[in-house]
Amino acid sequence: MKKGTFLIAVIVTILAFNCSNNSEDDLTDVSPVQQGELITYTEHIKPIIDNNCVFCHDNPPVNGAPNSLVNYEDVKASAENNLLDRISRQASESGAMPLGGPRLPQNSIDLVEQWIADGLLEN
Repeated sequence: MKKGTFLIAVIVTILAFNCSNNSEDDLTDVSPVQQGELITYTEHIKPIIDNNCVFCHDNPPVNGAPNSLVNYEDVKASAENNLLDRISRQASESGAMPLGGPRLPQNSIDLVEQWIADGLLEN
């Protein structure tokens, strides 16, 4: 009986470690953008915010978040202030976002930066 339990534990452990996915391509939040394509909130930025920020920056904000990021106007206002700076910081730096989570993938940060440069387009 003990051998059976041990064998099951070993198999479960092996499966658990083999089912993880550390491919950098799979860690991205967004689909590739074509060269010269304008970045828009609806198509490119909203999925990043929804997947990484609204856990705290909901309406109303929770966990001490100072503002909501649930719509275009909220995110635009944040982008006009310090959003890019906060998401660009390393996870260990003070003020880094998302708070307590891993840093966003670089391609997501680059999209936010390009969205700002493109003029904070909604659609």
